[in-house]
Amino acid sequence: MTGNEWWRGCVIYQIYPRSFQDTTGDGSGDLKGITARLAHVAWLGVDAVWLSPFFKSPMADMGYDVSDYRAVDPIFGSLEDFDALLAEAHRLGLKVIIDQVLSHTSDQHAWFRESRSSRDNEKADWYVWAEAKPDGSPPNNWLSVFGGPAWEWDATRRQYYMHNFLAAQPDLNFHNPTVQEALLESVRFWLERGVDGFRLDTVNYYVHDRWLRSNPPLSASLAGTLNETNPYLFQEHLFDKTRPENLEFLKRFRTLIDEFGDRAVVGEVGDEGRSLQTMAAYTSGNDRLNMCYTFDLLGQAFSAAHVRGCVEAFESAAPQGWACWAFSNHDVVRHVSRWTSPGSDADAVAKFAIGLLACLRGSICLYQGEELGLPEAELAFEDLRDPYGIRFWPGFKGRDGCRTPMPWEAGAENAGFSSAKPWLPVPDEHRARAVDVQNGREDSVLAAYCAVLALRRQHPVLATGSIRFLDAEGDVLAFLREAEGERLLCVFNFAQEGAVWPLSEEIVEVFDFAGLPVPAGEGGLQLPPLGAFLARLS
Repeated sequence: MTGNEWWRGCVIYQIYPRSFQDTTGDGSGDLKGITARLAHVAWLGVDAVWLSPFFKSPMADMGYDVSDYRAVDPIFGSLEDFDALLAEAHRLGLKVIIDQVLSHTSDQHAWFRESRSSRDNEKADWYVWAEAKPDGSPPNNWLSVFGGPAWEWDATRRQYYMHNFLAAQPDLNFHNPTVQEALLESVRFWLERGVDGFRLDTVNYYVHDRWLRSNPPLSASLAGTLNETNPYLFQEHLFDKTRPENLEFLKRFRTLIDEFGDRAVVGEVGDEGRSLQTMAAYTSGNDRLNMCYTFDLLGQAFSAAHVRGCVEAFESAAPQGWACWAFSNHDVVRHVSRWTSPGSDADAVAKFAIGLLACLRGSICLYQGEELGLPEAELAFEDLRDPYGIRFWPGFKGRDGCRTPMPWEAGAENAGFSSAKPWLPVPDEHRARAVDVQNGREDSVLAAYCAVLALRRQHPVLATGSIRFLDAEGDVLAFLREAEGERLLCVFNFAQEGAVWPLSEEIVEVFDFAGLPVPAGEGGLQLPPLGAFLARLS
C-alpha cells in the first residue's frame, strides 16, 4: 500500500517481540527473530506490522515501562538489528508501526531519577507530584489500573507521585510543555530512522486534571450492582484521564508526523462507557490521530447486535473519522477462547471472526497466532510473568495466556520458537496448531485467513467503502458495503442454529468465503451456525 493514506483500510499484524522468535537461545524473542519470520507475515497478505515495545526497560511491565526511548533493550538486540528489521520489512512491502508509551516512563528513566531527587531540580515538575493530605493519605481517590491507589509516596521529595499502572511506571506531567517537547523529539528520532507509524499506548491517559479532583463513583457502584474483580472499575474516570487538553497534544503529534509525509498513527483508547465517543473525538478532522481502536470488540460480547451497535455508534459520532478494529491483542483473552461456547467448533469461530473483521469498514488489526486459531493458554500461577495477573490471581489470571510463544514447527523443540526454555510455556494444544501443521491444508484456519485477506485485497470496497446495516431476524448481522459502483452484501449468522437469508434478484454472485459453504435451498441461502456469505449485488 502506497501514498499518504496507505493506513486507510490497511491490515496490521501485531507482533509481541518477546514471543515471536528467539535467535539467541535465551528463551525470549528478539528483533533478529522477527526479521527471520517476516516472510510468514508478508505471505499472509497483511500491509503492516505493529511491534510491541522493544525499548530499553527494566521489564516491570514487559517493556511498557520505558527507561530510554531511543535505545533497544539488549534482550531484543540493538539499533542495528532494528534497522535490519525495518529494511527487510520494507523489502517485503510491509510498513512498520512501533509502540510508543508516552503517558508514563519507568521509574528507572533518567528523567524520573532527576525529578524525584528534589523539589527544585530542572525536571522537578516533569511528573505528577502532589502533597499528602493532612492525615498523610494520597491527595485524591484515583486508583491504579493494576490495583490500589494511583499514588506512591516518595521519601526523598516527601510527596506522592501519580501512576495509572504500576508504581514503577510514574506518569509524566503533560501540563508541562517541556515534557511534550521531549516526548515529541523522541518520536522524531524514530521517524528519522524510517518507521512508518506509531501505535500510541493508553492515548487517553496522557493528561490529568490539574486540580486533582476526585472521581465520582459509578451509579452501579452506588447501587451495589457491580461485580468486578478490579476496584478501578467502580469509578467514573472523569478526572484522571480523557481530559479535553489531551486533544491539543494529539494535534502537536499529528503536526510532527505530517512533516514526514506518509506516516500514520493509531491510538489505543481505554475509556469505560465512553470509548467510542472518545475514539470519534480523537480521529475527527485532519489534525488528530489517523485512527483509533477501543476494547469494545475485545470483550466477551459476541452477537450481531453488539457488533452493529459498536460500528453504528462510531460511524454516527465520527462520519469522517477512522476506526481500527481488532478482536484480539496482547492485553485480552484470545477471541477464540472468549467466543467459543461449550460444544461449538473453535476453528469455525476463528474462520467466522476473520470473515467478519475483514468486512468491517476501517483498518483491521490481527494479533500473532490468531491466524492459527490459537486459544488462550492455561498457565499455572508459578508460570505467570504479568504483574497484573499476579496481583489479581485467581479472580483474574492476567495477560500471559495470550502472550505465549508463537508455534512454528510442531515437532521441533519448543515448537521452533527457541532452543532454550521459553520465558512462557508453549502449550501442547498450541503445538498441534503450529504453522507447519496448517500450511498447505485447505481446511485450516491459516488457509481461511489467507483466503479472506486475499478477498479483501481484491475488493477495496471492503476496506474503504461505506457501510449500511440491514434489518435481519435472529442473531444475524447483515450490511452493505458500497463504493465506486461495487455493492457487496455481507451476512453473518452468530447463532448456534441455522438461519436463512432470502434470495434476491440483486444477488449475482456468492463468494466462497472463509471456507464456509452456503448452499441455496428452499426459501433462500442456508446459513449454518457461525455461517457467513459475501455476495455481489447488481
